[in-house]
Amino acid sequence: MTRTWRRWPLVALLGVLSVLTVSPFAAMLIVALSPAGAPTLPARWPDSLTLDNLTRVLSASGFVGWTVNSLVYAVVSVVIILLTASMAGYAFAKKRFPGRQAMFWTFLATMMVPFQATLIPTFVLVNSLDGVDTFWGLIVPTLANSQAVFLMRQFIMGLPDELFDAAKVDGASELRVYWTIVVPLTRPVLATLGVFVFLWHWNDFLWPLVVGQSDATRTLTVGLTTLRTEEMQLSVLMASAAISVVPCLLVFFLLQRYLVNSIAMTGLK
Repeated sequence: MTRTWRRWPLVALLGVLSVLTVSPFAAMLIVALSPAGAPTLPARWPDSLTLDNLTRVLSASGFVGWTVNSLVYAVVSVVIILLTASMAGYAFAKKRFPGRQAMFWTFLATMMVPFQATLIPTFVLVNSLDGVDTFWGLIVPTLANSQAVFLMRQFIMGLPDELFDAAKVDGASELRVYWTIVVPLTRPVLATLGVFVFLWHWNDFLWPLVVGQSDATRTLTVGLTTLRTEEMQLSVLMASAAISVVPCLLVFFLLQRYLVNSIAMTGLK
């Protein structure tokens, strides 16, 4: 009983923090479901709710295309980053070659350079290669993710060396070792990293704004900004924002089991 009473302050604090966290999203959803032009939060609670704003957003020209572009940008980036980061993490963690540490720490030092500092040189390079307003120009410059490599390297370092030694004794190639040992054992951290990378690319704004100069490559975050320049009602803007959150929630709920496993396995060998 004493332990139970001691937990109540912590439970109450977590409850308050949860309410504060969810409140903006709840307010966004309420405004999105409010009739156009009707008084709503924070002045008053809406008299009725409607799906007209959501229907108007889904039928708007460009919205579906922006969503597809964001999905392509996020999903393709996730697949390539997970593949390259896991391979690089395996090499830095288990392979021995000259300059390994210097190469790793040099690559890791790029985390200290803000993206804004390299924005103009990157754009000039992509523009010289005719990559502006193309999907490869949108995706390729974001694939060198030092944080992903660091996370994979730290996780793979905790895997037993005996597994890799046994595979070498059996004559397995490097590709087979990677595919049959590294990938299955790092599945939880790959799922966690995939969620983070997806959210980062789905919510990315600056680079898609610079590169995507037409509706053919414009992402959802940039497209919603163009809607603000028009005289659209707040309820319609909130409806578009609410719809943009749905893919993020789906990704989280689908991979939630792997996220929990990744946290539970942290520090275990």
